[in-house]
Amino acid sequence: KGVGQPHLTVTLIRARPDSRRITLLLRGPWGADPGMLGALVLGRSLRNSSGSSVSATQMWGALRSHPQRPERCCSQGPCAQRNPSDPWHPLWKGPASVPGGTRQSPVNICWRDSVYDPQLRPLRVSYAAASCLHVWNTGYFFQVEFDDSAEESGIRGGPLENHYRLKQFHFHWGATDERGSEHTVDGRVYPAELHLVHWNSVKYRNYKEAVMGENGVAVIGVLVKLGARHRELQKLVRVLPEIKLKGTRAAMGPFQPSCLLPACRDYWTYPGSLTTPPLSESVTWIIQKQPIEVAQDQLAAFRTLLSSALGEEERSMVDNYRPLQPLMNREVRSSFRAMGGI
Repeated sequence: KGVGQPHLTVTLIRARPDSRRITLLLRGPWGADPGMLGALVLGRSLRNSSGSSVSATQMWGALRSHPQRPERCCSQGPCAQRNPSDPWHPLWKGPASVPGGTRQSPVNICWRDSVYDPQLRPLRVSYAAASCLHVWNTGYFFQVEFDDSAEESGIRGGPLENHYRLKQFHFHWGATDERGSEHTVDGRVYPAELHLVHWNSVKYRNYKEAVMGENGVAVIGVLVKLGARHRELQKLVRVLPEIKLKGTRAAMGPFQPSCLLPACRDYWTYPGSLTTPPLSESVTWIIQKQPIEVAQDQLAAFRTLLSSALGEEERSMVDNYRPLQPLMNREVRSSFRAMGGI
């Protein structure tokens, strides 16, 4: 980095001592561009989008002294990340990642590489519809908040040792139907993904503490695909015009979030992180095997929201997903035996 030159940060994603190929993540003033994720051959230089070049040979000595745990690869079909040219939401334009984090989310789930764990129990869900408070536009997504001052609304069982109270739920979606989900299955991207966020009320006093603590948060992830109209979701879609602008909120009557869960409760689970800052590695992820269906116009209603406040230049609320992160050596467990893809 010289005077007036753009700063380039290089993060080792994967390296093998017996190989001359290393995988690097380059970060610079353009942000953490997924298009810069790739393999470099030692001895060659790489020129990034801002014109800076870096020699892999020069970096190898430093990188080899910080070995990373190998990423677990998929044995069935391609597990490619989503198109690297996909645009990123403004939230990811800055340096938001956790340096040295080894359990970041989201990840690609390889169906046949997941490990069936007969010790995983059914997830017990008990939500109180009356605890639903309001829905608001955070500028990143719309979030439905719940009263988490009592134990009535929450989950237990599954991979969890304690009771976790429901705090909120939200969706992630793309500008088009070809992208939007944060997690993928065997490389398949869905147009949206639902997250129901809970916190460990046995170990922690409140959500804020739980987010930064070990085993503090549990998130149920539900993949969303286009199909039949979702009758219960329509109750929420009707309110969205009231929260078009960032910072606006609208009251919600009783709403039962369990209506957004699929009929089949089989799931994958793995240790991960929040997918928005502070990206703390406090999350037990519970990804439902079966997606839910929503109608085309219901998903289109999500895209009418804005990430901008009144008086600001209008920005559409789309592509609010975080790119895939390396699995490293984490194990994805399943509550069911792998029989094939979805």
